[in-house]
Amino acid sequence: MSVKIEQLTKIYGTQRAVDAIDFEIKTGEILGFLGPNGAGKTTTMKMITAYLPPTEGKVFVDGIDVVEDSLAAQSLIGYLPEHNPLYKEMYVKEYLAFVARLYKINQPKKRIEELIEMTGLGREQHKLIGALSKGYRQRVGLAQAMIHDPKVLILDEPTSGLDPNQLAEIRSLIKQMGEKKTVIFSTHIMQEVQALCDRVIIINQGRLVADDPIERLQSRMAGEHLITLGFSKKVGKEKLERIDGITKVETLGDNRWRLTSTTKKDVREAIFRLAVELDAPLLEMHKDELSVEDVFRQLTLSKSKK
Repeated sequence: MSVKIEQLTKIYGTQRAVDAIDFEIKTGEILGFLGPNGAGKTTTMKMITAYLPPTEGKVFVDGIDVVEDSLAAQSLIGYLPEHNPLYKEMYVKEYLAFVARLYKINQPKKRIEELIEMTGLGREQHKLIGALSKGYRQRVGLAQAMIHDPKVLILDEPTSGLDPNQLAEIRSLIKQMGEKKTVIFSTHIMQEVQALCDRVIIINQGRLVADDPIERLQSRMAGEHLITLGFSKKVGKEKLERIDGITKVETLGDNRWRLTSTTKKDVREAIFRLAVELDAPLLEMHKDELSVEDVFRQLTLSKSKK
């Protein structure tokens, strides 16, 4: 089972919300689909699920064109939108039974029991959806998305607003589902990406700016080095910016700084000299590895400024 996107484009008036993007995802892969607000993530997801027609380009789910045969494609997809649309006046089991009827599920009672166990809804199954916490509502949303046992799961911000315990439980559930299904997972939480995803796609201003396995994503910024510093007293930003090879200086508060260097020369010697010159002993200095968040910011901020 695969999802294949070819030159997918969505235009609203003069705005290209999604601009000719291409990628493919296969079974057993959890894809982190990232981008700043307004980048085109949700629009892309809606086009994949056939809720929104593309202006140009194609989407294929298991070889089925989602525009030409939307019902067949949608039968293979489970979709949890960012704003989980639930009937709050219905009971959990009542709602899942309603969704099961829509999908004409064989043995709906058995399937609902399986999903209640899978999503940890056992203690809440007899409650009104409106009486549930946000974490449990997300579980109900996941249950409805999976009720027809789809081959593809598209999850738009499924962990938004959850507390740490709820987040860990939903994360574990998504990881479990990703073993047998194709999962497209959108989030703004970079720790989620590193914990869950096999591969990351980043889009910015409608364009694809990165498509890499998670372990290779940091290498996109090869040649850049991050150094965290802590001085014993205040040091002016302009002093750090003058160090040869430093391209960016960010304050971390409390006389701590984060420097970005692109030079092959080790800049730590120059930092030591500056500390001596300013009579500001170093309390901290260490090199950092680029995180997914660092790469995300580099790719999206730099593109936005052009």
